[in-house]
Amino acid sequence: MRNHVGIAGLGIYIPDRVMTAKEISEATNGVWAEEAVREKLGINKKYLPGPGDGTQEMGYKAAKNLIDEYGIDPLSIDMIISIGEEWKEYPLTTTAIYIQEKIGAYNAFAFDLQQRCCTNITAMKVAKDMMMANDDINTVLICGGYRNGDFIDYTNSRVSFMFNLSAGGGAILLKKNYGRNELLETSIITDGSFARDVGVRYGGTEEPINLENIDKAYKSLDVFDVEGMKARLNEKSTPNFLFVIRDALKKSGYSQEDLDYLAILHFKYSAHKYILEELGLDESQSIYLRDYGHMGQIDQILSLKLALEEGRIKDGDIIATVGAGIGYAWAANVIKWGKIED
Repeated sequence: MRNHVGIAGLGIYIPDRVMTAKEISEATNGVWAEEAVREKLGINKKYLPGPGDGTQEMGYKAAKNLIDEYGIDPLSIDMIISIGEEWKEYPLTTTAIYIQEKIGAYNAFAFDLQQRCCTNITAMKVAKDMMMANDDINTVLICGGYRNGDFIDYTNSRVSFMFNLSAGGGAILLKKNYGRNELLETSIITDGSFARDVGVRYGGTEEPINLENIDKAYKSLDVFDVEGMKARLNEKSTPNFLFVIRDALKKSGYSQEDLDYLAILHFKYSAHKYILEELGLDESQSIYLRDYGHMGQIDQILSLKLALEEGRIKDGDIIATVGAGIGYAWAANVIKWGKIED
């Protein structure tokens, strides 16, 4: 059998706390009606972190759930990539090394990777490329947590497109020559013209937290250039979404007509529906995460796991996973599910 990399396991951690569409509406002081939150933003409910649900800890919990469900020996893991966000329990700590210790993966080496909501897709490419290039990297754990919703001020209309930010953890296990669920090719675009359009205003070296801004610093995820970003994003975002999907399919030897399932991040329903229509897919060929919100780079893992549980993915299916991250980045990869036939 030719060398390849396959998906050998998926893990998810979802906190217990829930924020409903009604509660989001109330947090906006009624500026967004509950119906608009449900229909326009596409949120029935989303998840909030509870006690002990730090970013690193949720990544660990997702990894532990995967290990337990699939019966994985942590000592068999050669490499760990954390896809968890920068917002975590303690700044300047390395999440992947923390998770390595927590799960007992003492034979692995570990590092963090970050590309906002594209991180999982890019990490899968990095992992595959390293596995194919190194004889001693055969099993890779990709995992992380997300809780950027902590920074949202629901009275700030500029960030209404981020009212969906949720919390959770996800994990993927890749194995070399696994014989199933082959990870094929990836397409990535980054555009630095958006690099500082969105971010947390206070707490970095440019605008440190001080007595004057301390009351607003914690809720300071904001859009710095509202009109400029809107104009550029309207022009580029949807075409780039479609390009990376089609490009990843082409690199993998397929076209959009071959696509059976799309694991896509949560964003407004009209955009979700448009992407499906452009790809010739129906609603059954994707899952709109209206009951989960947007867990950042965890969304694609969650979509895959839900689709498998619901029987939407079967052997032989061609799957694309796609995301977009502020900065801006767009990324997609292709997976052929089921047994690999040479």
